Amino acid sequence: MYRKFLFLFAILLLAASWGCMESMVKPEAKTDTGEEMGLPPYVGPRARVAVADFEWKVGGKGSSTKMSIGGQTIEVSHSEQSGYTTGLRDMLTTAMVQSKRYRVLERQNLGSLKQEMALGNSGYTDKSGIQKGAIKGADLLVMGAVTGWEPGTSGGGGSFGGGMLGKATALFGAARGAFKKSSMAMDLRIVDTHTSEVLAATRVEGIAKDVALGGFLGAFGGSGGMAGGLGGYAKTPMEKAIRTCLYNATKYIVENTPQQYMKY
Repeated sequence: MYRKFLFLFAILLLAASWGCMESMVKPEAKTDTGEEMGLPPYVGPRARVAVADFEWKVGGKGSSTKMSIGGQTIEVSHSEQSGYTTGLRDMLTTAMVQSKRYRVLERQNLGSLKQEMALGNSGYTDKSGIQKGAIKGADLLVMGAVTGWEPGTSGGGGSFGGGMLGKATALFGAARGAFKKSSMAMDLRIVDTHTSEVLAATRVEGIAKDVALGGFLGAFGGSGGMAGGLGGYAKTPMEKAIRTCLYNATKYIVENTPQQYMKY
């Protein structure tokens, strides 16, 4: 009877543990509405703006950047830099749309628009399709350059190798990095596209020092809500640093857009 009791207790304990593990990996969906920016509600005319490609200006010249993270030297390749800057540009574009103060014009995927125009010119679509010369011009261009990049974790889990060994190493790095300070800095310029005059410029920095236990799951999970090549930083302090930097950048753009551009 005693053995049966122990066996039953073990089964119940295993079931409870499995339930806890299942709740930890349960898929979740979250929509970023931009409320974290803390901007007051706005209803009125908007400015036409486009976001330029971000520049990577961390470290010296070359095809890669070396950074010291957790006592180890991590090398960020040119392709990774490109993925980071693409993700940052996309996230800033989204944040500016969410501010409801801008008519943000698509400039990143003009190739797709050109293909759609080609279909119309070839007679494959009706007259309601995209016509050449109908794309609106921007009055303002937002230009950004990444000047600081200090993640608490590497963000490139694949560089540790595949398989369980690689995941275990990434998990250890995420656990250790969860307690480290992460930061990102960028130079920002608002430019009049008609005159090329720089209307405003600043340096924005985002810092995260909090404990991010989500980093444990980030080693095994997906990209979360991070754009471009930034998925490796999801659920780590670096994600908060990035979002803080971009939200502050958006608030600066809002506060420093001259009123005469708000006319659409």
